[in-house]
Amino acid sequence: MQIVRGTKYLKKLQEIMSFIAKDSVNQAVKFQIDLDELIDSISCMPYKFRESIYFDNENIRDLVFKRYVIPYKIDTIKNQITIISINKYQKKL
Repeated sequence: MQIVRGTKYLKKLQEIMSFIAKDSVNQAVKFQIDLDELIDSISCMPYKFRESIYFDNENIRDLVFKRYVIPYKIDTIKNQITIISINKYQKKL
């Protein structure tokens, strides 16, 4: 499956990277490399992560990475996975 990183995800990731880079550019780069590797691994097994607790849709999953939740949508018709966003983890109220 093809992985598409949405605009909202890219914008928020840039904000997170800038924040991390204030302390350490190397840690910011490592964060992004590790996250990209994990996201790229989704294409082989798109349903391996839990169903999203934020959406009522079994095709939207939550990848959890270092206290961040990265929701993504699986579209089997387009054979595509869209990375929706990246947010600090918070329990559903």
